[in-house]
Amino acid sequence: MKSMWSNLWFSYKFLKASTLGLLFLTVPMGLPACSVIETTYDIITGTVKGTVWVIKGTYELTKGTTKLVYHIGKFTFEVIRAPLDWPLTHEGIETIDGLPVKEAIRQGRVKNAPYTVKGRRYVPMSIAKAQRYRETGLASWYGEETRRQKGGHMTANGEKFNPRALTAAHKHLPLPTNVQVTNLENGRSIIVRVNDRGPFPSKNNPKSGKRIIDLSWGAAKRLGFVKKGLARVRVKTIRLQSA
Repeated sequence: MKSMWSNLWFSYKFLKASTLGLLFLTVPMGLPACSVIETTYDIITGTVKGTVWVIKGTYELTKGTTKLVYHIGKFTFEVIRAPLDWPLTHEGIETIDGLPVKEAIRQGRVKNAPYTVKGRRYVPMSIAKAQRYRETGLASWYGEETRRQKGGHMTANGEKFNPRALTAAHKHLPLPTNVQVTNLENGRSIIVRVNDRGPFPSKNNPKSGKRIIDLSWGAAKRLGFVKKGLARVRVKTIRLQSA
């Protein structure tokens, strides 16, 4: 384990000194099964607004890793790999990257791959475009039903869905991406991990597909609109660096 962390530190120091503009913190692929990784990131201030670091390794579940814990300021994110036999939170997703959903997840072909929902094809934005993403619109929340159902549910990128965690679904952002969400009606602001797809139009409410983000129950509670159901929000990607 000592040599692994030495390699990590070397990779971080070398890449931090570079001028590439992106931080790639890479975890060696030889980690033992069921390993847990924990790290901390800080939000960079005084930089171009609406950008995000694309961080590999500790930012994403990697081969041989089943659990990841990372911190951004006062917010903690616990990421757990879901068993492939768990149902999706949005079972209407039919294919990802032209493959059956579970196969695409197994192959790791999800991040910004096109996908279909009820015959409609969605094309997520590129990493470069995601760095500049900033949008204002309506937010809803989802996941209440999973608290009462037996077993677990899987997000569109293969993570365990926890309705109490600070997560979100987005139709077009790469998975995963961390964004800042501000409730413009009360000024509250939080950071969430986008790890799922949605919101999509429903039979009873076709306009629901025009909402820009679907937050978890826990995120909506922190933003103060669980009872109301909807809130006008500002969503923007954030820029991170290893603390």
